[in-house]
Amino acid sequence: MSSAKRSNEPIVWLLFGVGGFFAAYFLPIHIMLYGLAFPLGLLRDPGYDWTLALLRNPLTRIYLFLLLTFCFFHAAHRMRLTLSDILNMRHLNTILAFACYGGAIVGTICTIWLLAVVP
Repeated sequence: MSSAKRSNEPIVWLLFGVGGFFAAYFLPIHIMLYGLAFPLGLLRDPGYDWTLALLRNPLTRIYLFLLLTFCFFHAAHRMRLTLSDILNMRHLNTILAFACYGGAIVGTICTIWLLAVVP
């Protein structure tokens, strides 16, 4: 019986798919509200105190952690595939994977740190 080498691609594609969902459905809401609607006065700005109180809720922190982490891994996978396929850099696939997914891991660690230090 031969032992087949297991690939980690299903895990990567899972992170890519979930990250794509978060990036497509939830990230634009945050950009629209906090990047456009509140600064332009289209909606009443809830203010710093209300936003900080919302951020103190553990469920909000979990949501932001998941949102950012999955978006990081989605972007990492998209960048790796773009560099590998479109720019014909398949010979650097291991280095690209290390750099892209390493960047996603660093972004995740920074997210954990930021969510931990916010009062």
